[in-house]
Amino acid sequence: MLTAKQHELIRFIQQRLDESGISPSFEEMKEALDLKSKSGVHRLISALEERGFIRRLPNRARALEVIKMPEDATPTPRPTLAANDTVVSGSAVLKSAPEPANDVIEIPLHGRIAAGAPIEALEGQTSLPVPAALLGPGEHYALEVSGDSMIEAGIFDGDFALVRRTDSARDGEIVVALVRGEEATLKYLHKDGGSVRLDPANAAYDPQVYGSSEVQVQGKLAGLLRRYH
Repeated sequence: MLTAKQHELIRFIQQRLDESGISPSFEEMKEALDLKSKSGVHRLISALEERGFIRRLPNRARALEVIKMPEDATPTPRPTLAANDTVVSGSAVLKSAPEPANDVIEIPLHGRIAAGAPIEALEGQTSLPVPAALLGPGEHYALEVSGDSMIEAGIFDGDFALVRRTDSARDGEIVVALVRGEEATLKYLHKDGGSVRLDPANAAYDPQVYGSSEVQVQGKLAGLLRRYH
C-alpha cells in the first residue's frame, strides 16, 4: 500500500507525462508536493521504484516511466519519437520533447572520513549537490575522504564518498565503519568469527582488526565525486 505522498507523486508524474511527454524535474515535484527538500522527492521516487510503480530510464536522470498506477490502471500510451520527429495534429505542429536535463539533489555532507588510520567523523553542517543518476534507492549522505589507503580501489584524498545508509554489509564490500563509537574509516569489510577486519586498498597499509562489538557499519559506498582544480 502506498502512502498519501507516494499516491500524490505518481499521479503528478503521470499527469505531466500525459500533458507533455516529459517527466517533471525534482524541483517541480518538490513544489507540487510542498516538500522542504529534493531529498524527500528522491526517497519517494526510490520507494515507488522498489514497489514496481515507476522506473528510471537508463543514463537519463530526468526520465521516469510509470509502469502501473496504484489501482493497476494502465498508463496512457504515448508515441515514441525520434530526435527530430514532429507530430502533426490538425493545424498544430508539436515538436518532439527535448532531451531531459540532469537533476541534482542535495545530500548531507558529514565531514571527513579516513582512508588511512581512523579519524573522527565530523558532523557536517552543510550539504553536497549530487546528480540524482549517481544514487540508487535508499537514503544517502556524503563524506570527504582523507588519506590514501584506498587508492588501489580508485578512492583518493579529497574525493567525496557517496554512502548509502545501512547497518549491514556483506564481506568484501567497501563500508563506512564506526570504530569504538568515535572514529570512522572507509575500508573493505571482512568478518572472521568474533572479530572484524578492515582492509585497506594500499599495500603500504596493514589491515585493522577489532572485536565485532567495536565496529558498527554505518553505510556502504555507493559512488564517488571528484573535483579537479
